[in-house]
Amino acid sequence: MADRLQLIRIVIVVVAGVGLAVLPWVAEAVGEGFVTYQVTRMLIYALAAVSLDLLVGYGGMVSLGHAAFFGLGAYVTAILSFHAGDGSNVIEWPFVIAGSNQALWLWVLSMLVSAVAALGIGAVCLRTTGIHFIMITLAFAQMLFFFFVSLEQYGGDDGLGFYGRNALPGLDVDNDTQFYYVCLVLLVVFVFIAHRLVRSRFGIVIRGARQNERRMHALGFPVFRYKLTMFVIAAAGAGLAGALMANQSEFVSPGLLHWTLSGQLLVMVILGGMGSLFGPVLGAFVFLVLEDVLVAYTEYWMVYFGPFLVLMVLFSRGGFWGFIKREGSE
Repeated sequence: MADRLQLIRIVIVVVAGVGLAVLPWVAEAVGEGFVTYQVTRMLIYALAAVSLDLLVGYGGMVSLGHAAFFGLGAYVTAILSFHAGDGSNVIEWPFVIAGSNQALWLWVLSMLVSAVAALGIGAVCLRTTGIHFIMITLAFAQMLFFFFVSLEQYGGDDGLGFYGRNALPGLDVDNDTQFYYVCLVLLVVFVFIAHRLVRSRFGIVIRGARQNERRMHALGFPVFRYKLTMFVIAAAGAGLAGALMANQSEFVSPGLLHWTLSGQLLVMVILGGMGSLFGPVLGAFVFLVLEDVLVAYTEYWMVYFGPFLVLMVLFSRGGFWGFIKREGSE
């Protein structure tokens, strides 16, 4: 039975991978090139959802502030790209920081800035647990949200646009198909890294702390440092997703840091299945497909999506991925 379940998982992942690999060609062949753009958006949100799952599904740290790191990564990329476009410097004094349009530099910088911010925020938030942790992550996210609202130089509430996607050596990311494959590869790489991480000694400690933190303390593990490290890694992943989102739309706004986006990412994780890595990817696709379909009929799409989510939670608490696993074991 276990072998059969494993085979079902492998078949699903392989079929999904092949489908994603050929999707741009199929979409172009049938005259639906816009589908590539839409699925690219899903891949980016899937990356952000997987990063959140590292916290929620594996670390037991339910955060309502994860969008802060997503938006922070997006703004880092957008601000430097904006200054590269008009030839001005980001900072003139006490040292000069020029704008840039180089993807390798900007995307890594977006991850680093998000990670450094998470280091400070996590050092405070992780001294709390439960509802207090949820609320303090929400508070930090809203502080960053209003900080970017106040930056009138970069559009404030109206957001900031910039011209052209970042330059990536050997590729034309202004081409939607090539940008799609960049996002797909980065998602696969991040899922692979996350897979190795959660199955390492580090991941075992994180999962043990989720189940019984006192026991891990008694065994001599510095749980706080482990959890803070996971918090920083998850933020770096969200920062990368934010940088990709800024490139796809060539526009950012404070809405990327709002708590409602954190809630949507959390729904994607729950919908797909917490603690499964592939679950959040599936959840992101299901969430965004349903949103696109329902929005075509009504602007009050959440009225219809809400009951669907309630039914999923009641009858498949492991999400779609958990449902697949259960069906395979019967």
